[in-house]
Amino acid sequence: MNIPFVSFEPMHKEIENDFMEKVREVYKKNWFIKGEELEKFEREFAKYCNADYCIGCGNGLDALYLILKGYGIGKGDEVLVPSNTFIATALAVTYAGAIPIFVEPDIETYNINPGLMEQAISNNTKAIIAVHLYGQPAEMEQINRIAKKYNLKVIEDAAQAHGALYKGKKVGSLGDAAAFSFYPGKNLGALGDGGAIVTNDKELTHKVRALGNYGSHEKYHHIYKGTNSRLDEIQAAFLRIKLTKLERYNSSRKMIANKFIEGINNSKIMLPVKKDNLEHVWHLFVIRSPYRKELQQYLDSYGIGTSIHYPIPIHLQKAYKDFGFNEGDYPIVEKISNEILSLPLWYGMKEREINYVVDIINSFK
Repeated sequence: MNIPFVSFEPMHKEIENDFMEKVREVYKKNWFIKGEELEKFEREFAKYCNADYCIGCGNGLDALYLILKGYGIGKGDEVLVPSNTFIATALAVTYAGAIPIFVEPDIETYNINPGLMEQAISNNTKAIIAVHLYGQPAEMEQINRIAKKYNLKVIEDAAQAHGALYKGKKVGSLGDAAAFSFYPGKNLGALGDGGAIVTNDKELTHKVRALGNYGSHEKYHHIYKGTNSRLDEIQAAFLRIKLTKLERYNSSRKMIANKFIEGINNSKIMLPVKKDNLEHVWHLFVIRSPYRKELQQYLDSYGIGTSIHYPIPIHLQKAYKDFGFNEGDYPIVEKISNEILSLPLWYGMKEREINYVVDIINSFK
């Protein structure tokens, strides 16, 4: 049996007719940027996140960058960033002209550890970026408490957590602003790149909307040195269709994850830890093993696709070599990056495919 790491086919087959009809509708209107579909999606996604405002943009990295610029964070400022995250989280800080300050994760959840934050805060610290990694919300209550103590902005990187709940509240409504990605593989994915900013901050909304449109609210009148980062009509239309089905997609992912947790029983493998006070949406199902290389090769030999999120921590990437970090500087994320392995988990996986993955993993020696 061959099981790819990810497949969009079951999901996209279900909505193909609806989408093709919507494409024809957009095509006939001959309006492809900043139109009706985007306006409707922004209202609908803001409502879904229990927030007041949503601004579509080009991708998740841009969403983070625009929030930072919108809050005036730049040269000389510092932003706390998880050491265990995709590089885009740090790149957004760098692009804004600020300095990412890495904070180690909780070894169980892989999310930023609030207990290590205060020692990383300086007089130059202006914000905390809390990443809801793999679909599990960060410990936002503690993070917000620390941010209030030091007068810091809290930015959610919710790129992997569409629909996740923290103590009954949707991600996207837990800080000052949130960044979402609609990269195709996300729980709410587009047909290409896309992103959004969600917030209750009216002033930030007004500024960010201009920053992503060449610094302009009115054509050829530029208030800021902005950029071009907009969610187009086709992507917005596709996301509107998928948004109505997101809860069902997430329920399917939770079902698969629960079957993995209940079924996998191998002393060489550590299963992900799910906290009781939140609702994980399982963008990724990430296990750990000190025998990762052998396990990955073993699964591949049985036709089971896997991936690693992420094999090299940001502080050891060549892109950040100018920071002067060395191996051992952030030992927790280094340990995690050497052991993690992401299993196939996607909407439409069949019972026999789920059971096959469980059986093959349990037989690993």
